[in-house]
Amino acid sequence: MTSTSSAAQNTRVPDDIAQAVVLPESYGNETEITYPAFAWLRQNMPVGQAFVEGYDPLWLITKFDDIMTVEKNHSLFNATMNNPILNTQAGDTFLRSLTPDGSIRYLDALPFLDPPEHTQIKAATSNWFTPKNVAKYTERIREIAREDVEKLLSYDGECDWAADFALYYPLRVILGLFGIPQEDLGLMLKLTQDFFGANDPDEKRDDIEVSPEAAARQFQAAFADFFAYFDQFTEDRRANPKDDLMSVIANAKVDGEFLSRGIVNGSYLQVATAGHDTTSSTISAAALAMARNPDQWQKVREDHSLIPKMVDEAVRWGSPVKHFMRSASEDTVLHGVQIKKGERVMLNYPSGNRDEDYFTNANEFDLERSPNKHLGFGFGGHMCIGQHIARLEMNILFEELLPKIRKIELVGEPKPIKTNFVSSYKSLPVRFTKA
Repeated sequence: MTSTSSAAQNTRVPDDIAQAVVLPESYGNETEITYPAFAWLRQNMPVGQAFVEGYDPLWLITKFDDIMTVEKNHSLFNATMNNPILNTQAGDTFLRSLTPDGSIRYLDALPFLDPPEHTQIKAATSNWFTPKNVAKYTERIREIAREDVEKLLSYDGECDWAADFALYYPLRVILGLFGIPQEDLGLMLKLTQDFFGANDPDEKRDDIEVSPEAAARQFQAAFADFFAYFDQFTEDRRANPKDDLMSVIANAKVDGEFLSRGIVNGSYLQVATAGHDTTSSTISAAALAMARNPDQWQKVREDHSLIPKMVDEAVRWGSPVKHFMRSASEDTVLHGVQIKKGERVMLNYPSGNRDEDYFTNANEFDLERSPNKHLGFGFGGHMCIGQHIARLEMNILFEELLPKIRKIELVGEPKPIKTNFVSSYKSLPVRFTKA
């Protein structure tokens, strides 16, 4: 790719701003690094091209409307020409080496597909994820919420909200509904952290040597371990289906044929990773916001009808999914800027979710924000298929939690995982006062 279009239009992003958005380590301090960079871009260069050593040139898309424009037009901005997850050039070269034809599709999962294939695969299991269907699991989820709230209370006033609590509740919910044995939940958590935390030094696997493509190698090693685990289940679920999501996926068909092993395992992996990690991040974001805004915590304690609004605001404010990548299928213009065929665009969801044109006092957590049409679950064909189950489990958790805890206070610095993709918290030390 060339930099001609950027130079001609004077849309080259300053190096410090580009690094703040592109580099994974920046996301370990969003307040001081990434959010100020996003704000500068929205004001000065809503569509600007970043040149960061070791990465392809990238168009950074930071305004709400522009992200929506890209998300709505999958034929013009595709997910398949290049990696839909930002990686280094060395990492992408390694991942292409894994495929027989040298393509970047190293994983058969929805983020790596475009219509019509994406539409067919998503439709094969989408009925399970409808609000009507997931509502059937309300009492099962509530039982888990009650158990985990009691465990939280057993810490007697002080704990690491992320490591001791938020990481486990969504994991128990989604993997319980999925059909994974409870004794394997620790393995699923470890592999998820390997998968999403590949760029964080604290999450490095011992079997991955330091190299320019180390993160990609860890990413690949994690999904290989996932596949080795999942292979034991598919044939059993086809022969002996159960009332679980794994059976739904294993028995899904397109044109009368079972889904391929790659698609089945890719679908399993989506549920076993993003299905809980994004939710745990949002639960921690809500706790962090409420610790900083005790008046809002008290308000929602007094009026539980505000819980759904609190959850949606936590998704917007925390934005656990940081980006997805798209590539221009042909020459086009976005926000007055020419983008050439084959050039890559980075959809920066945390920036869109703090766009001042859509959100008043966008950096503030507002329990009663309305409207709140955020981008936390994406938009268009790639909108998160699991958003209804995520909202349900978070609503239930706070219904059970709020009557039991009168106050939350921070007693240490929050530590997000250093990743530019899907981020949760490594640590969130808090002190809480029981009601």
